[in-house]
Amino acid sequence: MMNLDQIYAHAKEWINEAGAKIRLSFNQTLNIETKSNANDLVTNIDKEIEQFFISKIREAYPAHKIMGEEGFGDSLDSLEGIVWMIDPIDGTLNFVHQQRNFAISVGVYENGVGKIGLIYDVVHDELYHATSGNGAYLNETPLNALKESIVKESILALNATWVMENHRIDHKLMIPLVKAARGTRSYGSAALEMIFVATGRVDAYLSMRLSPWDFAAGAVIIEELGGIVTNLRGEKLNFLSQDSLFAAKPGLHQSILNDYLKEGKW
Repeated sequence: MMNLDQIYAHAKEWINEAGAKIRLSFNQTLNIETKSNANDLVTNIDKEIEQFFISKIREAYPAHKIMGEEGFGDSLDSLEGIVWMIDPIDGTLNFVHQQRNFAISVGVYENGVGKIGLIYDVVHDELYHATSGNGAYLNETPLNALKESIVKESILALNATWVMENHRIDHKLMIPLVKAARGTRSYGSAALEMIFVATGRVDAYLSMRLSPWDFAAGAVIIEELGGIVTNLRGEKLNFLSQDSLFAAKPGLHQSILNDYLKEGKW
């Protein structure tokens, strides 16, 4: 059995420390590299923050497993036990170009079940956090449960790429949904876009391909507030590989799934 309160306290302490380290980096010259393509960036700060978390976790909880975006954690083929899923800077492109619109994301899962979720908007000093069954918070303020919404009154978080011709999906399937909604937004950080669903700033977030560290923390927070988190087929998310993501308010999730997404090969 995990000592949830102790792990939660450590995770909050470490994520605040990591945020302070990132703020100190704003006046430094970054070492920027590319990963899968020219727009997939990683900096020395991404790597340093992930290593910071790993050192803290290894010292306090040597039996825990770690999955991190920059590859310094464990290679996992199972979610058995306690697994930390860490994105040291979610929205690195924004971090490099804007020094805002990025977040630290930390999810803690036990045997594949989300127990703790923390997302830290570093620039605004806003820590969104939840433990399963105990509510969700912005810093020390409780977040309200999500209310139902309908498509025509909804703002969707959706990258414009998915309504343009692309090699991943039939973009025409998304056009009716975009036309029916009140509006769309794109922020370039999956963690923040999930938080915007959790806080009601947007009503749904859809993405075609994300990794577990992108959505692990946000899923805990949204579900704690009554929202629904699945892939675009309406299935449980895969936390061992990349998957599509569909997070939405209750009611709206089923409506979009039935009326707009069911014909897609996601």
